[in-house]
Amino acid sequence: MEMHSSVTNDYVKRLEEMRKSAKFHPSIWGDYFLAYNSNNTQISSDEQEELAKLKEMVGKLLAQTPDDSQRKLELIDAIQRLGVDYHFEKEIDESLRYVYVNYEQQNNKNGDDLSTVARRFHLLRQHGYNVPSGVFQKFTDNEGNYVASLENNVEGLLNLYEAAHLLKHDEDILDRAIEFCSSYLRASLHKMTANASLSKRVNEALILNMPIRKTLPRLGARKFVSLYEEDESHNEILLKFAKLDFNLVQKMHQRELSDITRWWKKFDVANKMPYARDRIVELFMWMTGIFFEPCYAKA
Repeated sequence: MEMHSSVTNDYVKRLEEMRKSAKFHPSIWGDYFLAYNSNNTQISSDEQEELAKLKEMVGKLLAQTPDDSQRKLELIDAIQRLGVDYHFEKEIDESLRYVYVNYEQQNNKNGDDLSTVARRFHLLRQHGYNVPSGVFQKFTDNEGNYVASLENNVEGLLNLYEAAHLLKHDEDILDRAIEFCSSYLRASLHKMTANASLSKRVNEALILNMPIRKTLPRLGARKFVSLYEEDESHNEILLKFAKLDFNLVQKMHQRELSDITRWWKKFDVANKMPYARDRIVELFMWMTGIFFEPCYAKA
């Protein structure tokens, strides 16, 4: 019994030495985020009123756009990529439910419009609808290869490329889509000088290897705001709403980060637990990268 106790004590002692020997570098942030406080992160009543006004206008635009139209798909896509879809979850769900119920009919209606077919597929799969990838067969030849005539349809190829990243196991048609689109889009980059927004979207997805599927929602929204603004067809009200919403949510995150930094500092982690990583800021950023919405503030 005594021998067992001695062995246990030695093991615990060695374990403690190992834990305390960790040479993690200190947090690079220090007290930086303590500068964010209730004064410089305050959201004014004017800002709240402006946000509510713009939200109502975007909501009306969403409601007035027919569910069976290409424009509705483009609008929902833009709202999601701009990071303001959490304001219109019910409306978007209802619209996509309608699209799903009429999926086959709508694909036949739009004929060979690759951009619309790919965007519809992408939005539905992204929302959990198990739509078949066979819808892309009409863009392939008898051997299952995508037809070369699509090479000049840059917008369509980019939408297909994004949609294909939602593939499931053994969906060869989507595997081939990624390869086909990558090849032609890379070759077309130098020809896109007339459309800066499209060129940057292609560069982001392919060259930087950051398709929508791999992008953190908040980071993607910040980048897309700039891209959307350069798009000549953008909706000014939606753009203004997205910018204001992003700035106000950012203020909320700054205030949260200040509070959590102050809370963490009280624990004096660096001195009391030198074997632990002092990475509270990084942990906060990872969480807000996924759950950025104000409703998750307490979590």
